[in-house]
Formats: sequence, C-alpha cells, structure tokens
Amino acid sequence: MNNKVLNDLYDYDLKIYQYSDGFKFSIDSILLAEYVKITNRTKKILDLCTGNAVVPLILSTKTKVPITGFEIQDDIYNLAKESINYNNKDKQIKVFNADIKNIANYTFNEKYDIITCNPPYFKVENLNYINEKEYLAISRHEIKITLEDIFFIASSNLNNKGEFYLVHRINRLDEIIIYANKYNLNVKNICLIQTKENLSPYICLIRCIKCANLGVKISKIYNIEGRRTYQDMFKEEL
Repeated sequence: MNNKVLNDLYDYDLKIYQYSDGFKFSIDSILLAEYVKITNRTKKILDLCTGNAVVPLILSTKTKVPITGFEIQDDIYNLAKESINYNNKDKQIKVFNADIKNIANYTFNEKYDIITCNPPYFKVENLNYINEKEYLAISRHEIKITLEDIFFIASSNLNNKGEFYLVHRINRLDEIIIYANKYNLNVKNICLIQTKENLSPYICLIRCIKCANLGVKISKIYNIEGRRTYQDMFKEEL
C-alpha cells in the first residue's frame, strides 16, 4: 500500500489517515460510533477490529473515558496510530497491533462497559471471490476472525450489564441473534439502514446487553441517502 493521504473525518473536526489506492474507512464505522450511547456509568470502552481508528476517534468527541482498540494488520494499525497522534488523542486512545483472540495478553482480563465492533462481513466460503489484496481480504472476510469469535470475545470482556454494539449486514441477522443468545449478550435494539429510499435496508446496527432481560426494540428505518452529517442522527433512539 502507498499513497497515504490525510482526509477530513466528515464534520467531526478530526483528520484521518488512509490510503487513496487501498484501505479506506466506511460509513458503517461512522454509523456504529453514532449509535453508541455513552452514560455516566461508562468508564472504559473497547473497540474490536479498529481499522484506522474511526470509531475510537469519533467516540473521543463524546466522552473523556479511556478507549482501547485492537487492529491485527500492521499497515492499518500504523494508520490508526498516526491518526490518533495527529488529533492529539494519544492520552485517551490506546491501540494494540494484535489479534483480538489474544486480548487477555494485553488487557489482563480487564472488563469494559462498552464494546464496539465493525467486523469483516463475509464468510470464507469460496476463495475465488476473496479480494486478491490481502489487507482488503482480511478487512472484509472472516479470515482472521469469525462472527462467533467476536461474540465470545465481547461477552468475555464486558462487565455484567455492559453493552456490545455491532454493525453488520442484515443477511446475517439470524446468526447474530443465535450467537448473542449463546454468549449471553441479549439483543435489545436493532436499527436498520438503507442507502436509498427505494432499496431494502442492507445494514443493521445491533445493541446487546450482557445478562439483560429478554425484549427487543426495532427502530424505524434510517435512510442515509444525501446526508451531509451523521452527528446525532440516532438521538431519538438513544
């Protein structure tokens, strides 16, 4: 990868490093960060599959609590570190260049109040369809981590009544609910996102609470076509 560029992170008064010819963050990460509800009970936040640190950076504009991230790919981790340093967030945000399946080696079983994740969306079923660029393949396909792995890790590292926020494709919603139940992360809110008025939603935002009572709320469908800002778009949900 080359051609590193420094771009505006929409209207958050932040800058983000990415590669003009390769890895770039997606709107999904912004939607995920906006969907997170931070309260006075929130003391520590963990972001899994951090990428170039979009979610931690946006969350840092909403809270002063420490935020920890994990990114397995060296080059993308370096983008995250540079972005964090450029925005003078290095005292609040700490990112590890490591496999989140080895998280205990870095956090020493520390528990978190909020965990977020924008994971790879696609199963590894047909190698012919996987992007030939390794860094994109790992970002998009479950090569290094699976959906079930993520639920296990989130549950293991959340405080009781802690919240897990996930963005994913709607066509995997059934699996999400199965794994959430398996690892005692009860789904409490589901938010559906469409990119155009005449298209079915394709992205869902999920809020789970560890050891919560049963009961799910499904929000209205949010259409993001032509939006100029994503700030506070879920205010009525939160």
